[in-house]
Amino acid sequence: MAVVESAGVRAPAWRGGFGRLWTAAVVSRFGDALWGAALPLLAASLTDRPLLIASVTACGYLPWIVFGLLGGAVADRVDQRRAMWTVDAVRGLLVAAFAVAVALGHASIALLIALAFALTTLQTLFDNAATALLPALVDRDALGSANARLMTGQQIAGGLIGAPVVPLLIAAGAAVPFAADAATFLVAAALMASLRIAVPERGPRPVGSTLRREIGDGMRTLWHDRALRGLCAATALCNIGMGALIATLVILVTGWLDAGTAGYAAATTAYTVGGLAGGAGNRRIVTRLGPTRSVLLAGTVQIGALVVMGSVRSLAATVAALAVFGFMGMVWNVNTTTLMQQRTPAELLGRVSSAFRTLAVAGAPLGALLGGAVATAWGLNTPALLTAAFFVLSVLALIPGRQPDVPVVAPDDDATTAHAPR
Repeated sequence: MAVVESAGVRAPAWRGGFGRLWTAAVVSRFGDALWGAALPLLAASLTDRPLLIASVTACGYLPWIVFGLLGGAVADRVDQRRAMWTVDAVRGLLVAAFAVAVALGHASIALLIALAFALTTLQTLFDNAATALLPALVDRDALGSANARLMTGQQIAGGLIGAPVVPLLIAAGAAVPFAADAATFLVAAALMASLRIAVPERGPRPVGSTLRREIGDGMRTLWHDRALRGLCAATALCNIGMGALIATLVILVTGWLDAGTAGYAAATTAYTVGGLAGGAGNRRIVTRLGPTRSVLLAGTVQIGALVVMGSVRSLAATVAALAVFGFMGMVWNVNTTTLMQQRTPAELLGRVSSAFRTLAVAGAPLGALLGGAVATAWGLNTPALLTAAFFVLSVLALIPGRQPDVPVVAPDDDATTAHAPR
């Protein structure tokens, strides 16, 4: 993988397309954070049945498993800029209509579930289109910095601003967060609609080509590329562990550490701040190590942080460990996305991105169930140690793909057929 080891060092230009994409993506993520935090709170005000409340959150993840691959195939067929502004315009109108329903007293659990499912279904197209569009806006050697800036901005908008603001908005009225959310989607849509770029020319699709066959091309490209296959397997293993950790973090902090809600707030804030620091520090790490070794380092350090969380009964240690965990999590995310963009042919990027995400996300619900079972059987701290075990497997899955002679392959090639890098 020597062809990309020095990539990701140059900074992208803010002027022009990247600046508008960044602003639109950050504003849109702020909107995602508003509805993502407001829906469960509204659900809890409508029912005290935990299963119904959890169903609202679950339906926010399900579309990635059901429609993620389709979203990637569509993103490769259409003008990605137009797809992004259209999706945000539709999301804005949906949430605006929902805000009116809430204001008129017509909110129900069924309506919340339908909204969560619809918004995330549309998000599968938006996110895959954004991943595929970015390489058309910045130079190849600026992709790493561009991804770091995008993810850092989204972390600030979603983690530091969006979610904490929701209780204040709800205090002004149950419909207010959704009205604000609708406005953010419409602003993001306007920004993307104003973006002027040359749409890459796509060759005619083969006769008889179908969405199913095109999705298969994306899956084969991901499978045949040993480096991307390893990254995908590693991320899937990580997400099984992350499902266990996220589902049980609140009981680890409030139960095992007996730190209360204030301790839980400190822990989650530490993770967010660590992620922001990781976005800022990623460029320096990649300059020294390259993107593939940066991912390997991130996974290895995260194992240590998880062991501290699961074995040291101290809030201060857990807060510090979560800050480190968040820092390295951002390094992981930035560089896996960058490597995928660099190693995938432009005409397949939406499909490869969707295949990667769908396979990676699929294990999170299983991890959540495992985390609950392990906490019940062996103690409230053990899910963190279970997560560490999955991260060990993840790092092992990365090792074959870090060899310097891993070729880039096209979907119809054998796994051993080398192609010149794009």
